Amino acid sequence: MRKKARLLLLLVCLVATAAVWAKRDDGLLEGKLTVDGRERTYRLTLPANLEPGRPVPLVLVFHGGGGNARQMARHTGFPKLARQEGFIAVFPDGWKKNWNDGREDFKVPTFTENVDDLAFIRALLDELTAKYPVDAQRIYATGISNGGIFSHFLAARMADRIRAAAPVVGGMAEPVAASFAPSRPVSLLIIQGTDDPLVPYAGGGIGFRGERGRIVSTQKALELWRAVDGCQDQASSHELPDLDPGDGCRVTCSSWSGIDGTEVVLYTVQGGGHGWPGASQYLPRRTIGTVCRDFEATRVIWEFFKSH
Repeated sequence: MRKKARLLLLLVCLVATAAVWAKRDDGLLEGKLTVDGRERTYRLTLPANLEPGRPVPLVLVFHGGGGNARQMARHTGFPKLARQEGFIAVFPDGWKKNWNDGREDFKVPTFTENVDDLAFIRALLDELTAKYPVDAQRIYATGISNGGIFSHFLAARMADRIRAAAPVVGGMAEPVAASFAPSRPVSLLIIQGTDDPLVPYAGGGIGFRGERGRIVSTQKALELWRAVDGCQDQASSHELPDLDPGDGCRVTCSSWSGIDGTEVVLYTVQGGGHGWPGASQYLPRRTIGTVCRDFEATRVIWEFFKSH
């Protein structure tokens, strides 16, 4: 009997360990699900005023190549903003720390293993909308670098689920541009540095040596989204105040109004490098360029999402 009791206790512990939800020491919930035979993980934070039957927005936040969900949550500050503003922030983990974002990148397993990250995000959204009062008309996506390129890809291929996207220092992969045909208009906010050494503003090869697949130019991505959103030709533009003259950056905001209330917005960070504006200079300037201090990308992105 004693042996059976110990076995039962062990089974209970194993079930508890394998549970889909667990509270982490960083205040985030941790989730797991299996897609295409792979165990996928993610973290999320809930708004302070979450109520059953009261739908709230959901924001997907994608880390860059080599990163993870926990780092992205800490780097952007989205968890605190989500609790304050009343939306669910979700931080998925890429497969082996990368996203299959539409590029042909033979150096990452997501491409070489043909990982279907679109299927992962669809399954993730299905799970979260079943568990929480998610407003299906207010699901958004943002990310940095590899996660930003994936945000373009996601909005283009999952326009039925994504209302707006905000890629940061992440362009549109050439194969995605070549077959660009979203099923409906999607609002886009693009934040891109002109001096990014990894994801070139003018398009071309990704990475220091240009060996990590290719993207189209920022202007080409803008043209594609403006066309599908039926935007007017004339842009509304203004320059942001130079809040930190020491960062060497100046920012111009240009916007185009589209059909059905859509909008395409570009934050051109003149002199900006490969970073999340307003966040830390996570690597030296000589490596990634300068991180702009003239605006906080996290706040700007949420205000854009909130308006759509």
